[in-house]
Amino acid sequence: MPAGVDPTQPSVARVYDYYLGGSHNFESDRVFAQRVLAQMPDLVSVAQENRAFLRRAVSYLCAQGVDQFLDLGSGIPTVGNVHEVVHAVNPAATVVYVDHDPVAVTHSTELLRDVPHADAIAGDLRDVRAVTDHPLVRDRFDRRRPVAVLLVSVLHFVGDDDGPADVVGEYLADAARGSHLVISHASDEGRPDASSAQAVYNQNRSPNRMRMRTGAEVEELFGDLTLLDPGVVRIPLWRPDSPDDVRPGADLYPGVAGMARKD
Repeated sequence: MPAGVDPTQPSVARVYDYYLGGSHNFESDRVFAQRVLAQMPDLVSVAQENRAFLRRAVSYLCAQGVDQFLDLGSGIPTVGNVHEVVHAVNPAATVVYVDHDPVAVTHSTELLRDVPHADAIAGDLRDVRAVTDHPLVRDRFDRRRPVAVLLVSVLHFVGDDDGPADVVGEYLADAARGSHLVISHASDEGRPDASSAQAVYNQNRSPNRMRMRTGAEVEELFGDLTLLDPGVVRIPLWRPDSPDDVRPGADLYPGVAGMARKD
């Protein structure tokens, strides 16, 4: 365990790892996760759908020739990481993971020790300059070429007071034309149980407060970038591999996603 980590305090990254069936979590994370699951029992499948969206989005970007990926709020390494999807297509592509949880960063560093062109750094995604000016980011990325900025299942932990739209815009402000932004975000539209799960995150001893947003609010986070088809939609409905992959009730999935390009 990294120095300074309190195993009695749950962590967003480790709770999410538990939802995905991972082993990098503590008892406090499991207890908290079970409280959330009591309000929203299908959250495990929700997390899996979100991971499947990440794979589809990254695969699309690889097909467009994007070979630089900045994954913000990347969490604990699990099967289907960005670098695994990317390097299956382009082994020379660059991936940098960023997370503020020291356990997530430690495990990422260990996982990537022998993986070329993939690294992990500690950082708070809200401190844009600290992330983009990090020596490793400056060294790995060619800012003259397009980059993909990934904010997957993380912005609902950025409150309105932190100006999420401004944070997102700052990452893309100096990015080259052809850069892309990927967002997935929790939403309680049509899902009262999602609001109940959000309430658990907003109680004392929660790892982070949560701010679910509507599809319209998430669309605003893309700013003046060009939103790609099909726009901001429920996560399972964003470019499914086939119609058969869309489960019944997908139109009420408690999360939305989209991708936009800088022209």
